[in-house]
Amino acid sequence: MRAVNQLGYGDPHKVLRLDEVERPTPTDGQVLVRVVAASINAIDWRTVYAQPILVRLLGGLRRPGDSRQMGHDLAGVVEAVGPGRTDLAPGDEVYGNCSGGLAEYVVGQDFVRKPANLTFEQAAAVPVAGRTALQAVQKHGQVEPGQRVVVIGAGGGVGTFAVQIAAALGADVTAVTSSGTVRGIRRRSRWRDLAGFMRRYVKLVSSAAKGAVLE
Repeated sequence: MRAVNQLGYGDPHKVLRLDEVERPTPTDGQVLVRVVAASINAIDWRTVYAQPILVRLLGGLRRPGDSRQMGHDLAGVVEAVGPGRTDLAPGDEVYGNCSGGLAEYVVGQDFVRKPANLTFEQAAAVPVAGRTALQAVQKHGQVEPGQRVVVIGAGGGVGTFAVQIAAALGADVTAVTSSGTVRGIRRRSRWRDLAGFMRRYVKLVSSAAKGAVLE
C-alpha cells in the first residue's frame, strides 16, 4: 500500500515522500480501515515544520528518529477487525484518528461509525478538533442551557466546533474571531460583535464569570 512518510523537517515538498509500505494487521481491539478521506490539521504542519521546538526534542533534533507516517484524522470503511473488537464489523463506515492517517490503510482503536448524514470528507475533518472542542465545552466547561460562553479564536479548527456545540447545548455564545471569519461564525451561533474586544477583555471575562471562557 502507499503512505506518506516524513523524512525530515521543513518544506513539505522536500521532506515528505509517498512510499510503498506493508499493509498493517489489526491486533487486540483494533480495526483495519481502508481510508476514503483524510484531513490535515495543526498537529500535522507543526510536526513537519518542527514548531514549536518541542517537536524536535521529542522526535529527533535534526530529523525524525524513524520514517514517520503522516496524518491523524480520517474516515473510511472497516476492512477487518482484531480480536476483542465487537462494536464494528467489516463494511462499516467509520471515522476517527490514528497515527499514519495519510495512507491507503490504517489500524487503530479510536474509530466509531460515521453518521449517515456526513460525507467521508466532512467526517474526516472532525476527530481531533471536534473531540477537543467537545471536551472543552462539556467536560471542562460543563456548559448548560442559558449560560454565557465566550469562545476566543472562534474561527479556528477547535473554535468552530466549540461555537456550534455550545450553541446546540442552549448557551448564549459570544464568538471572538478575526474579520475574515465573521460571516461563517455568524451562521453557527447567536452572534455578539466584540468590536474593541482587547480594550474590554478584563470586563468581558468578568461578566462571563457565571459561564465559560474557551480560549
